[in-house]
Order: sequence, then structure tokens, then C-alpha cells
Amino acid sequence: MPLDQVIDAIVLSPQDNVAVLKRPVRRGEAIQLNSRQLLAREKIPAGHKVALQDIAADAAVTKYGQFIGQAIKDIAAGEHVHTHNLGLNANGRSSGPIQSAATAPLSTEPMRFFEGYARPRGRVGTRNYLAVISSVNCSASVARYVAEHFKTDQLRQDYPSIDGVIAFNHKTGCGIDPGGPQQVLQRVLAGIARHPNIGGYLMVGLGCEVNQLDALRRAQNLDQLQPEEVAPTFLTIQNLGGIRKTVEAAVSAVRAMLPAANAVRRTRQPASKLVLAENCGGSDALSGITANPALGVASDRLVGLGGTSVLAETPEIYGAEHLLVNRAASPEVAEKLMSFIHWWEEHARLHNCTIDNNPAPGNKEGGLTNIFEKSLGAVAKGGQAPLMAVYDYAEQVDKPGFCFMNTPGFDPVSMTGLVAGGCNVAVFTTGRGSVYGAKPTPCIKVSSNTHLYNWMSDDIDLNAGTIVDGTETLEQVGTRIFEKIIAVASGEKTKSELAGIGDEEFAPWQLGPTF
Repeated sequence: MPLDQVIDAIVLSPQDNVAVLKRPVRRGEAIQLNSRQLLAREKIPAGHKVALQDIAADAAVTKYGQFIGQAIKDIAAGEHVHTHNLGLNANGRSSGPIQSAATAPLSTEPMRFFEGYARPRGRVGTRNYLAVISSVNCSASVARYVAEHFKTDQLRQDYPSIDGVIAFNHKTGCGIDPGGPQQVLQRVLAGIARHPNIGGYLMVGLGCEVNQLDALRRAQNLDQLQPEEVAPTFLTIQNLGGIRKTVEAAVSAVRAMLPAANAVRRTRQPASKLVLAENCGGSDALSGITANPALGVASDRLVGLGGTSVLAETPEIYGAEHLLVNRAASPEVAEKLMSFIHWWEEHARLHNCTIDNNPAPGNKEGGLTNIFEKSLGAVAKGGQAPLMAVYDYAEQVDKPGFCFMNTPGFDPVSMTGLVAGGCNVAVFTTGRGSVYGAKPTPCIKVSSNTHLYNWMSDDIDLNAGTIVDGTETLEQVGTRIFEKIIAVASGEKTKSELAGIGDEEFAPWQLGPTF
């Protein structure tokens, strides 16, 4: 993708009949391409698509060399291509027989290392938190009061190896279907409890809720501890006699965990112990051209070292799933991915909506017309490695290599599933701007364009806009992202951590009816 040779617009593939503008243009203004000029027939914002040739009504519109919809009326060369003249026909999306791809490993480099916290069962943490986990929303205030008790400078002075005490609160746990929806919630809560960035935890419930603590312990085998693990505590408000007594008992329990958690120190660990969560939010048309493929370069480097990279957001690969299916390591992996695609189609149908309700208004303002276009840019975060495994929401990620997790596209819910699955570091790309944090997992944010990076410099860690600016290559930005992952995994604070963001973003996926 020779972006440095492009003047005013980016043509991503020779098969494309649209280009992406690098700058806004006025009606009648000349748009300089690599080998010719094109006259703009109307005012078109930066990041939006312009027709490179005449496109007849009902003809396919292509970007990234892939189908992104069909013209709903004749489109002349130089016209703006967006929601007013580009339609979506799900029958036109790419498809084919499920097949397995070659599984040859990526070329490797000498092992890289980071400074992490060795945990039981071979896991490695990049942070060292204690967790207070609510089984139900009814105990959320107690969990918050306990965490707030330890938000003092004295804690850092007395226990410098502990990053803090976090309350994991949510809006469910009772009035919930005791089948699949409760199982999903229990997977999430157990995933946080076992997370390598958690050095010890306490769970607190009300006592009469559907999501009973004892049932959670049994279902998720939370009583099966390794000798070196800090023993957890389980408390219920009704058994202890109310909020004040429960807070006192919980504070005492957390205080007892502090010395053992503080005794853990960072040690040299191979990069193969990193499990990377990949997500995007507030995307624009440049996300799929700069930040996402640059993250794909970093993902491939990590996978080449034996590490793990996890793509997610199933509704945001819709229309581009064939690119992942064709990289699947086995037919079983491909079939599992497609089963989730079909589930989402049925899920949308049951609720009288379509998956193209995504993109969001901000995505469209940034130049993304429909879900096919957005998805083709989103899958670029996964690089080129073979797809080795597919997981359901919040399932424990236990295989190295490039993987996929079935999550919604809504950022807090998606990231909660990835974190609960065991991801110990995250990279989050954005084109419109995001202030997301993901405690206990540090979250590196990457902007797709330089304007956003400069405008939100307190929130964005890295700028991938230099690719379209022509000052860096895709590989150079990917290398910067990879080096940032190593540094953050070793303890360097992200912008969201420095801002104290991440205590309110825990959002388990709520499936099924509320009774």
C-alpha cells in the first residue's frame, strides 16, 4: 500500500472503484491521484469515498478489493459515495466453502522479554491488583466502599508492588435466566478472579440472588487453589447483618491479602506469555488504513514469538468473515467462527433489526458507510497469521497464536469478555476518539489520524496517522505498537492509567430476558 505515492486520495486496491480522500475537497476541485486527476462533482469531507469511475445503479462498489455494497442509483466519477447512494445487500457479501488454510508459522525473531508477575498455572501478569467482585448489583455499593477504603497514598507507600484495589460491579446477577445468561456472567466473574493481573480477590453477594456465590464457586471450580495462591474470601450481606458489617469484614479480608500480594515481584518473562486483546472503537475511514493494519503488524510479531493475539467484535467482522475463514487452521475452527456469524444473524432477526445498525453515527460521519466497509477495516487488526482458535464470550484463552472471541461490538462489553478470557495487555484503535480504560488490563490507545492524536493527546498513546501523512510506513508504526506493548507489559503506564480510567468500564454481556 504505497501511501507515500498518493497525493489527495488513497486507492487501496487496483480492483477498487472508490478512493478515500486524505483532505476535504470543494465542488469542481481537482483531486490528484497517482497517475491522473479527477474532478470533484460536489463537496466531500476528508476520509469519505469518491467514485473513481462511473458506477451504474445496482453495480458492485469495491474497496480493499472487496465488495462493500451496491450503488442504489447511478454514480458518476467524482461523486461522493456514502449512505445516500450506497446500499447494502447481504447476499452479495463474499462467501465460499469452509476450508482450512496452511498453518505454516510466521517468520520468527529472537525471543523478546518483558518484566511480569509469574502466577500459578504458568500465567504471567502485567499488573498486580486486588479485586472486590460483586456477584449481583445488590452488592455493588459494598464492593465500591471497600475499594474506596484503599484508595490512599498510604497504600502505595506500604505496598508498592500493588497497583490498587478494584471493585468489579455490574447491573445484573438476579432476575436472570439461570441457564446460558447466568453461565456467561459466571464465566466473566470467574475470569476476573483468575486473571493473571489479579493477585487476590474477594467476592461479595447479597444472599438471595439467582447468582448464588456457592453455585458460582462450584460451577467455576474457584475452590481449586494452587499452594502459592492467595486464598479468596466470599461474603454475603444478609449473613453478616447489613452493609456496615459487610464492609468491615471485607476491608479486614482485603487487608489480610495485602502482604502476600505485595511480596510478588516482576521478573523477566518471555513475550510468549503475553495475551493481547485487540479492539477498536470510534472508528473512522482511516482506521482500516492506518491504525488497524499497523496493529496487525504488531499482532503478527507477537504471534511469531509464540504469544497470543485475540480479535473480537463479531458484528464488526460481518461481511469480512471470509478473510478469517480462509485463514482458519482447521475446518473445525472455521465452522465455529461461522456458527457465531449465523447466531448473530438470527439474534438480529429476532429483535427486528439488522447487523447494519452498526456503524454508529460517528463512524458514518467519519466516512464509514456500512458494516461491510467497517468490518473489512476492522479485521486488519488480526494481521496475517493463521486463525488457530475461536472462543465464545469470556472463555479462557488457552491456545497460542492468533485467535478470535465472540463478543458484541459495544466496546465495554467486548473488552470485558476479552479481559475475562485472560488477556493481560490490550491495544485499542480509534479514529474519532476514545477515552476507554480496561482495569485490570492496561489498554494502549492508537489514533488513526494525526489530528486526533494532537487533539486528544492526554488520552491517546500512539499515532498511526503518520502512515497517511507519509512520514512512516505501516511496518514502522506496527513496530512502535509492538515496542509499546512490551514496555506497558513491563509496567509503563498508559494514558488511561495515568488518568485513573478503568474503574467503571466493567460490563459483562447481558443475554436473555430480565425477570
